[in-house]
Amino acid sequence: MHRSHFTAGSMLALGMALASTPALAQSTGSVDFEQQAIVVSGRAAKSVNGVQLPDTPKAKQVLDQTIISHQAPGQSINDIINLVPGVSFQNNDPFGSSGGVLYIRGFDNTRISQTFDGIPLNDTGGYAIYSNQQLDPEVIDQVNVNLGTTDVDSPTAAASGSTVNYRSRNPTEDFHARMIGSAGEYGYMRIFGEVDTGNLTSGGLRAYATASNSRNNTIYGGIGKIEKQQYNAKLYQPLGSNGDFISIAGHYNRNRNNAFGSVPMWIENTGTRVVGTGAGNRYPVSGDDRFYQTARCTIAAPVAGAADAASACGSDYDYRVNPSDTANIRISSRFTLADGLVLTVDPSIQWTSANGGTLGYVASEKTTTINGVTGLTGYDGTSYYFGKDLNGDGDKLDSVRLIAPSQTKTIRLGLIASLRYDITPDQTIRLAYSYDRGRHRQTAEFGTYNGNGTAGTYFPVNDPITDVNGKAMERRNRLSYAILHQVSGEYRGRFGALTVNAGVRVPFFKRNLNQYCFTNKTGGYACFGSDAGNAAFAAANPYVTVPATGLPTAASWAAPQQRIFTYSKALPSVGATFAVNSNVGIFANYSKGLQVPGTDNLYNSFYFPMGNGAAKPNPESTDNFDLGVRYRSGKLMAQVSTWYTIYQNRLASTFDRDLNTTIYRNLGRVDKYGVDGSISYSPVRDLAIYLYGSYLHSKIRDNVEAGDCSLLTAQLGMYGCVVTTGDNGKPTSTGTAYYQTAGKRESGAPVYTFGGRIDGTIGPVSLGVQAKRTGPRYVNDQNLPFYVNTGGDAVKTGPGVRQEIFPAKAKAYTQVDLDAKLSLDKVSPIFNNRTFLQLNVINVFDATYVGGFSGTLNSQSTSLSPITYAQISPPRTIMGSISFGF
Repeated sequence: MHRSHFTAGSMLALGMALASTPALAQSTGSVDFEQQAIVVSGRAAKSVNGVQLPDTPKAKQVLDQTIISHQAPGQSINDIINLVPGVSFQNNDPFGSSGGVLYIRGFDNTRISQTFDGIPLNDTGGYAIYSNQQLDPEVIDQVNVNLGTTDVDSPTAAASGSTVNYRSRNPTEDFHARMIGSAGEYGYMRIFGEVDTGNLTSGGLRAYATASNSRNNTIYGGIGKIEKQQYNAKLYQPLGSNGDFISIAGHYNRNRNNAFGSVPMWIENTGTRVVGTGAGNRYPVSGDDRFYQTARCTIAAPVAGAADAASACGSDYDYRVNPSDTANIRISSRFTLADGLVLTVDPSIQWTSANGGTLGYVASEKTTTINGVTGLTGYDGTSYYFGKDLNGDGDKLDSVRLIAPSQTKTIRLGLIASLRYDITPDQTIRLAYSYDRGRHRQTAEFGTYNGNGTAGTYFPVNDPITDVNGKAMERRNRLSYAILHQVSGEYRGRFGALTVNAGVRVPFFKRNLNQYCFTNKTGGYACFGSDAGNAAFAAANPYVTVPATGLPTAASWAAPQQRIFTYSKALPSVGATFAVNSNVGIFANYSKGLQVPGTDNLYNSFYFPMGNGAAKPNPESTDNFDLGVRYRSGKLMAQVSTWYTIYQNRLASTFDRDLNTTIYRNLGRVDKYGVDGSISYSPVRDLAIYLYGSYLHSKIRDNVEAGDCSLLTAQLGMYGCVVTTGDNGKPTSTGTAYYQTAGKRESGAPVYTFGGRIDGTIGPVSLGVQAKRTGPRYVNDQNLPFYVNTGGDAVKTGPGVRQEIFPAKAKAYTQVDLDAKLSLDKVSPIFNNRTFLQLNVINVFDATYVGGFSGTLNSQSTSLSPITYAQISPPRTIMGSISFGF
């Protein structure tokens, strides 16, 4: 075939493909690259009842609006992808407004890259994913999950594991409007509205705007409400008929949340207790006692001339609020520069203001004296000194409880540009450049409580309490710039039934960190608003290193300073698909993943002197291997893949025996492997069956240092310590203690998951039932129960009482959800297909289970505070919706 003839035909086919099939990747460049492969091979994406298995070398699965629209209105997209094998998400509430915990193939949410129209959503500081801040599901065209790798132009520092990519829909060519109203238990109310303009010009210019507002009561505790507003708009202009276009879109999301349901793990054999809000009694042991009520309180009026103690009112977890405002503007564009030469450009800007909750801190109205300097205000690592009347009683004698949330404001600029060139009809290359720059301002200003213990303001940063000198008091104070420049290249060659993809991305990361407070060995801070305070504190706490080790002494505090960290690594990927016939294909893929240390970890390293190995943690890296087979036809789609991941330099908190404290360090190698599979079958038009499952095994290679052995740890059989006889003939124990992690599984992720969904339609009524079984999850990396030691003395009375408070695993659980829809357009011709009634029931059988939690190393404590916290399972919740469109 002559090249120009091929190019003209392929451009037309590509334009049709882009208009008619869901996008299969994240950035416009990746979409274009994959769609061009569809045109050349003729193997278009196929869907069976909303489930797609793209014909790529990667283990990937796509869910589109067919299945998304059946889920609860307003639900987080991260809950919806629970239908994908290898994904495990525990939702904090039934409505998608309160967050949750995500694992994919054993990688937690800080190691999963999530993108929205190609822009990264992971926090720039700690890489967290906030599932309650995602796009309204009505506006999502499709979501795809790369189970073990990422695209070559991904602008991410967090993808040592999987990626979740979703794209917003484009405006429709016809005018329409729709309103959806939802109501349910726990005071749930939601309104969603959208308007599409249709084509405004002969050139196809079109737009839409959407808005939603939802609110509900907190489902546990009985205090506070959860409110969420979201606004979206997009303007789309096609450029010719070959798939070129330019679009500009905007998004704003506002959350006002009360915290609830985060509790320490307990089991039924802990004895009689009262379910409530305290650290020792909050987690439920049965379905009857989980609906606890937090006690109401009132802050007592202060007394003039008396040294008033700080009130405890408002200190319960359920009084905390967790507000956020997020916004972005994003542009997507595609331009055909010449035959077979395509440029895509996606710039964006994001803005975030959020804080981690209004936890109360006790502040003093007095000043303090440090190293002989009097009249100082600030935070000395223990107490907060304002030097002025805080409660309005006319004296400066009191201690007062104030809120001081960890405030974060981020401005983030991004760009993904890609140039694709078709060397021949079967040989294509792509070059890409990605840029990501996040300005990350982290502070912790103080605000007041209302008289009933609720927060007086969501954002104290907007009107902070100042000290006697007019300086805003800070509990933390730092400024970070997280910068990425990335170049990448990709090649695809088709050789008959064999298609080969090879690529490499080379990121250049820079972390410019400015710490304005002192840092101690635990990562704690001391902050002063004056040069006199800084000088006095530095003189009283000199930074001294031990010549023999080069490490600072335990009493040292590192002074405020700036440090710059750089990381770079070539990350290759190679994969292939082989078409056995028109329906069956074999795929294989290798990729290297990377996660550089987050800013929180790097700020903790400020305690160590420059040049010391602990002052620059190594990045995590993974080698990911996938091999699988897929079957795709109009009625049946199936895929099964086996995978293996070698995980190097896993970054986690661990004990440093030289410093006698917990720090962040690299823990060595972890091997993970497993199998994922799914099958979607539609024997007839009105019936569809979908089944999926996964199995995960992980193996930590080494034990992790935990400090020095003691007689008590030896008597308890902990950390590999043994009782020996000392020189004085008395029992003792010496040597290094180790967390017994070698050969154990990583905690937090389920051993297996499996589930399914059935959809059926009879006339105007459609019914869907979905169920998922989530296997047991180890609660710590030693795969041991949680224990608490109380009483006793290693020498005089022995080890005391060792009480098991939670077993080694959180039990497996099953959640069943139901949805039903009555399509009114099939009842009467006066309605259109956007008018319907819908019923959703979440957790039909009201299963009680341990919700989301993060893994940990330790299994032992002398109190409850270090034990892992978990969310409570959402209760059975019924909600109904009515959609009216025209």
